[in-house]
Amino acid sequence: MSAAVKMVPPVVDGRELYRAELGYVWATLRRLGTAPSDLEDSTHEVFVIALQRLPQFDTARPVRPWLFGIAFRVWVGRRRKGGREELGDAPDVEAPGASPEAQLARAQERRMVEEALSLLEPNRRAVFIMHDVDGHSAPDIARELDVPLNTVYSRLRLAREELVKAVREKAGGRP
Repeated sequence: MSAAVKMVPPVVDGRELYRAELGYVWATLRRLGTAPSDLEDSTHEVFVIALQRLPQFDTARPVRPWLFGIAFRVWVGRRRKGGREELGDAPDVEAPGASPEAQLARAQERRMVEEALSLLEPNRRAVFIMHDVDGHSAPDIARELDVPLNTVYSRLRLAREELVKAVREKAGGRP
């Protein structure tokens, strides 16, 4: 079962939701571009909103797209107020025995992709992360971001095109 279909149990305990999804919300905010110094406050804000809205949450729906939608709105709100944006710096998980050269190459490639991702328009970035990184379905994305389904597909297509273009430019035009 993919991470995108993780459901909240019918009887929802806010503490359990927090324990189960803290890492996901933290990583989501980080991938969106939240500065490390703002992560704790932003994560707290997401869970305050989620716990307030929990009684209305439809437990037949996946929880992670719902949390992503809240995280995205918190991130956008903080950006509008002049919040800082920084590239992610999550540690790489390397295969045992990977050479230092391979680790360095992977870190450089990842940094290049993160920089390219940071250039995407925020709505396209959100759809790309939700779909291609987190594996959420387009209908779930449309529902949680409150946009038409065709808009999700359009944003995803444009985000992929722009990301490929930016990565190629950063790589010196290599295919």
